[in-house]
Amino acid sequence: MFRVGAAARGAVLRAGGVGGHHAFMTQNTNYRINGARLWRALMEMAEIGATPKGGVNRVTLTEVDRAGRARFAEWCAAAGLSLGTDTMGNMFARREGRDPTRPPVMFGSHLDSQPTGGKFDGALGVLAGLEVMRTFDELGIVTEAPLELVNWTDEEGCRFGRAMMGSAVWAGVQPEATIRALRDASGITVAEALAAIGAEGGEPATHRPADAFFELHIEQGPLLEAGGEAIGIVTGAQAQVWFDIVLTGRDSHAGTTPPAVRRDALTGAAEIILLVERLMRDCGEQGRGTVGRLSVHPNSPNVVPGEVRFAAEFRNPSDAEIVRLAREFPEQATALATARGLEIVITPVFRVEATPFDPTCVDLVRASCRQRGLAAREMVSGAGHDAVHLARVVPSAMIFTPCKDGLSHNEAESITEAEAEAGAQILFDVVLARANRPLTAA
Repeated sequence: MFRVGAAARGAVLRAGGVGGHHAFMTQNTNYRINGARLWRALMEMAEIGATPKGGVNRVTLTEVDRAGRARFAEWCAAAGLSLGTDTMGNMFARREGRDPTRPPVMFGSHLDSQPTGGKFDGALGVLAGLEVMRTFDELGIVTEAPLELVNWTDEEGCRFGRAMMGSAVWAGVQPEATIRALRDASGITVAEALAAIGAEGGEPATHRPADAFFELHIEQGPLLEAGGEAIGIVTGAQAQVWFDIVLTGRDSHAGTTPPAVRRDALTGAAEIILLVERLMRDCGEQGRGTVGRLSVHPNSPNVVPGEVRFAAEFRNPSDAEIVRLAREFPEQATALATARGLEIVITPVFRVEATPFDPTCVDLVRASCRQRGLAAREMVSGAGHDAVHLARVVPSAMIFTPCKDGLSHNEAESITEAEAEAGAQILFDVVLARANRPLTAA
């Protein structure tokens, strides 16, 4: 989703210097995924919702999303995978293992995008997972544990205002009824949108036993490219808090209303937006604070705005900082609004604690980087991902690949075929190692 944190968060690990090797890590580095086939799949998926500037517009639960889901389903069927869908539209493509009593190793990401998104955000993790499944078939490998590749519904959150929606319900972070009742700007609920494109399945959207979850994703930040590392070993994700804010003043004529009696909701919002920036900068280079959505009413050039609605969010690796910001921002924003004679309603949307990933799963990523001779960097994710919710109920880890100029949520988002292949290769290794691990292993 959003930008990754400062360089101070990452320690560079070069080939041969990555520790944490496990005895059950695969030793056969002759196992290779097909990078060219993965790249073709990425380019073919990017045709669905393609934009003139080279990106994709595949917003969740739209007709374009339906088309992307259909293509994914076709590819899964061709690969011999059984496909199940739950009531939130989360798609699970399963490959059976030798021992049906073992819980599955899960991996995947999302196929939905921002309205002006790139080809790789989310899609890389899903289609690299498909390439992993195809490679297992070509090599004749039957894993001990079953495997499940997942396409999570609405990771981006741009339509209904709630990011990582499908995984949040599955992991029990958000009640399904609450999420299904959310509405987009046109008043369409999540439940209605699911039904409209036939995305709602019959499986319950609730977590069940799973051995692990791995998510491959582009970094969405500049650190790997700047450091020349091929892989990001993601040890966790930073804390977040999001707010919805409604400021109410009074609509009035722009030409006849003097300064003394104006109750301008937009100028009040401007002050609060600058407050968000100031609180962010007060946290130093690790601070993050953003207002990315704003709605002005009546939105007329000659009317003093009477109402403004906007969202504000803060992120930080420190839980203590997010707790402080969750307390101080509403207090200071309310004071600014009151001084202008405005009414303000601040609604906390959610708060996510800093999430450490499972040490054993992270160690598998380290070990694969060492065996493959790939330079890697340990880092904390500055973005929210489905793996953050999964980590509450399933041992989880993430793998990052570089992206050009650290750019994402942009049609110019770009990675190379070699970078995609390297990330998928690490995913293959960790899935194989985890699925074949001795049950007595940590």
